[in-house]
Amino acid sequence: MFRRLLIANRGEVAVRIARACRELGVAPVGVASAADRDASWTRAMDEVVCLGPSAARQSYLDRERVVQAAVQTRCSAVHPGWGFLAEDPLFAALCEQHGLTFVGPPVRAIEVMGIKSRAKEAMRAAGLDVIPGSHGILADVEEAAALAREIGYPVLLKADSGGGGRGMRRCADEQELRAGYASATAEAESAFGNGALYLEKYLTGGRHIEIQVLADAFGNAVHLFERECSIQRKHQKLIEEAPSPVLDDAARRALGERSAAAAEGVGYRGAGTIEFLRSDDGPIYFMEMNTRLQVEHPVTEMITGVDIAAAQIALAAHRSLGARELRQDAVRLEGAAIECRINAEDPADDFRPTPGEVTAFELPDDRGPGKVRVETHLAAGERVSPHYDSLIAKVIAWGEDRDAAIETMLATLRASRIEGVSTTIPLHLAVLDSPEFRAGDYDTRALPGWPPAR
Repeated sequence: MFRRLLIANRGEVAVRIARACRELGVAPVGVASAADRDASWTRAMDEVVCLGPSAARQSYLDRERVVQAAVQTRCSAVHPGWGFLAEDPLFAALCEQHGLTFVGPPVRAIEVMGIKSRAKEAMRAAGLDVIPGSHGILADVEEAAALAREIGYPVLLKADSGGGGRGMRRCADEQELRAGYASATAEAESAFGNGALYLEKYLTGGRHIEIQVLADAFGNAVHLFERECSIQRKHQKLIEEAPSPVLDDAARRALGERSAAAAEGVGYRGAGTIEFLRSDDGPIYFMEMNTRLQVEHPVTEMITGVDIAAAQIALAAHRSLGARELRQDAVRLEGAAIECRINAEDPADDFRPTPGEVTAFELPDDRGPGKVRVETHLAAGERVSPHYDSLIAKVIAWGEDRDAAIETMLATLRASRIEGVSTTIPLHLAVLDSPEFRAGDYDTRALPGWPPAR
């Protein structure tokens, strides 16, 4: 096991990884920008290196500075968390070049899964069904138009290196496709330095379902069941739950087994998430694979009891799944869990970010042993920075069944008090209490219960 590990991230994810490190007897070392130097979350670290100015590109996104921080603090491993450099193959390769273990999959896996068209082909070869569309990137708009006529509208244009909905356009007809092709290419080039696009059939009424997998360096892979992530706004997840209310036990196990086999088949290592879209008539198609720890991983931890963050570090240290008693037949699903991402945004004002000082910050976790988990990096009196992501906390509620988990989450959010900044808690309350969500009858097209009826 590693003695010292550098956490190349900030805020809530840095605190989460530091906790996993301490459970494994590893000393966590942190990094911070000038804006974060005095933040309370830095106290979770044994040592903190200031990377540079507040701007992420001059601090958290500067590969050389992060690697230098790891070397000078005598770390033997680097954990990228999520966001920033987490899925950057150049950063992973730079770590390896300096004798540092990158806590993540091999560079080749990051490269393949980071290019969506290549990921689809790899997973198709590994036995997963993929959404009908282009085989590889599009040569030009004429190829896109010809393929769309063949598979039928509506279609999606998607950035080959994309994420978070950037470089994505839904096209209902050829006129929209031709206009969307130019704007999606420009947005993808600006956001990712790669304007390449591919095309998929747009599945109306889809459900976003993902499978958590773990794989070791000895050819073994397991799944930890699924998460449902269909409550989204502009392709950004807001609420996640596990298990999905639309999968029965047989479908759940079959999808999990196929996902674990696919991860093993592509030579994956570490923690990863294989994301699927379930069409409204039932078939489930591979979309992409995230080669990192997911924001929503606590949902799976709550229903399985598996510490995914600790397992990820142990797998990077060449521990086997068997050594951590993570054989597939030992993984059990118990109860149901829901996660709400609390953002410093005003949902009534088109989700406008609301950075500023948090004058009160109370998120109760006293609903009973193991029933509520709060993941945050903030405390009253601190500021939500305008420089970074607006996520300020995650609340995860567990129940013996889905109804109990919903009620526990509603009670927790109603008892919460956050002042000084607007948050998305009103949206979460409206969605969770809506008839559609309670019945499990929702998809990625709309937010049930929001905006509230006047």
